[in-house]
Amino acid sequence: MIAAEPVGETLASRAASLFRAYRDGDESRMGELVGLLTPILWHTARGQRLDRESAEDVVQSAWLALVRSSGSISDPQAVLGWLITTVRRESWRVAKRDGRADPTEFEDDDVVAPVSDLPEERVLADDSAGRLWQHLARLPERCQALLRVIAFADRPDYAAVAKALGMPVGSIGPTRGRCLAKLRAHLTEDPTWETS
Repeated sequence: MIAAEPVGETLASRAASLFRAYRDGDESRMGELVGLLTPILWHTARGQRLDRESAEDVVQSAWLALVRSSGSISDPQAVLGWLITTVRRESWRVAKRDGRADPTEFEDDDVVAPVSDLPEERVLADDSAGRLWQHLARLPERCQALLRVIAFADRPDYAAVAKALGMPVGSIGPTRGRCLAKLRAHLTEDPTWETS
């Protein structure tokens, strides 16, 4: 397990620390790195509208590429951006080759796990999550990509996100705010959406 994170530690710095330890010979750190970053990589691939199998292949390819290229990455702080960029580029290549999935098709893995295992609560949570993803799919692609990437990181590293998405760092916060406002407006207009 990773020790309690220091205040102000970013996702990129946690990833850098694990990657550095892996390169220094502690191979177990790669497993921790995979656990830490796979959710953001998964949502980056799915944000490019890949189907589940293609997204899995893309993320796995990115991890294999990291292992093969680990010696050539001179700055461990860049590993998060490197992985996001690798996933995004490979997703584009696969999407161009195979076509994109319908953005209204969602998989169980696209949704955060429900809080309870009670069947009634699970059905309600799955229904709400499905509606949320449907409304997210109505947003412009830039909003979808940004919200997918930053929604699943405790402390998103805006510099890495900006590089991966091709956006200026200073525009991420305002763009995120506008995207969330659009999503909120869609949800407010939906009579079946219930706020808790």
